[in-house]
Amino acid sequence: MLRSCVYPGWIQSVGGSRPVRHVRAAVHQLPSGETVFAGQRNDGFFVDLGSVFDLAALRPFQNLHLLPMAAAPGVDPLKDLNIHTIAIKVPISMLTRDGSVPSDPLSAVSVIGVWSAASRRKVQVRDGHSVKGSGPWVQVSRLGNPLFNEVIVPVGDKDRWNALDPTDDSSFEKYVNQPELAKLLPVLYPGAFPNLASYTKNRADLHAILLTGIPGGIVPGFQNFTGPKPADMLRLNVAIPPTTKTPNALGVVGGDLAGYPNGRRVFDDVVSIELKAVAGATIPLVDPSYTVDGAVGAVSSYLTPGADRYQATFPYLGTPHDGFDTPSS
Repeated sequence: MLRSCVYPGWIQSVGGSRPVRHVRAAVHQLPSGETVFAGQRNDGFFVDLGSVFDLAALRPFQNLHLLPMAAAPGVDPLKDLNIHTIAIKVPISMLTRDGSVPSDPLSAVSVIGVWSAASRRKVQVRDGHSVKGSGPWVQVSRLGNPLFNEVIVPVGDKDRWNALDPTDDSSFEKYVNQPELAKLLPVLYPGAFPNLASYTKNRADLHAILLTGIPGGIVPGFQNFTGPKPADMLRLNVAIPPTTKTPNALGVVGGDLAGYPNGRRVFDDVVSIELKAVAGATIPLVDPSYTVDGAVGAVSSYLTPGADRYQATFPYLGTPHDGFDTPSS
C-alpha cells in the first residue's frame, strides 16, 4: 500500500504494520531541520471500498443505480485499520527552488510538485521459506494524485504507468481527457447525469487538476501550475496558509484552498472530491456554458471518519488501534 500526503511545509508518505505506543519516542529532530517519524498509526484514509469500487455504487443514492438497492449510509471498512507510517516534516525553504518561504500564491516559486514511488529488486529467488533479491532496483508502483491509477488508468496500462516517472505521462493524457468513469456514470445512473452524458469535449478541467496544475485566473487567488508538460504529481502552493478554524474536507471544490488538489491533507475526502470532479463539478471552471447535473450535489462527503483518526500535532495520524480491544474485521 502506497499513499502520499502533502501539507504546507511537510510531506508524508504512507505504506502498511506494528503499534507505536508512545509517538513522541518515535519522533526525531534532524540536525538539518527536518522532523521524522516511523511507526504504526491509525489509517487516516477513508473510502466505501465495497460500494465505490463495485460499479461506482454510492450507498446514499444507490437507489438510482442501474442495479438499484435501498439507499443507505456509507460504510468505512478502514476505520479499525493501522498503517505503517513514515512521516517527514520539512521546512518550506528546503522545498522551494530558490530556498525562500513564498508569501505570494500567484508566484511560480510558490508551487512544488511531489510524487512517491516504490521499487524492488529485479530478480527474486525463492528458497523454501526465504526470498532473496538480486539485480537492479526497478520501480513497481508510484503515486501522485490519489486514485489516478485506480480510476483514470485502464487495467491494461496500469503496470506500464506504475513503472514510469511522471515526465512520461503524455501517453496517458487521453485517459484524463476522456475518462472512462465519466462515460460510465450516465450509464450506471440512468437520467441522473444528462449533461455529463452529452458533453463530448476533452476534459480540460481534469487535465489541469491532474496533469499540469491549475493555472492562475481560474480560481480567484489560487494556482498550483507547474507548467504545460503533463505529469501526475501532487502539487502544493506553499504560500496558501493552512485552514485552521473550519477546514472543509472537500478541499478546493468545497471552497477551502488549503485542501486537495492543493496538496493533500490526511482528512481530505479525496474520493468524493475526485468523484465530484469526474462527474462534472469542475467543468464550469474552464467551460462556463456547461451546467452541472443536479446529481453531482449528492456525490459528496458521505463518510464521517471518527475524531480518533487524526491529531493536531505531528505525525498528524491518530493513535493506532491495539489488538486487545479492537475487534477483528
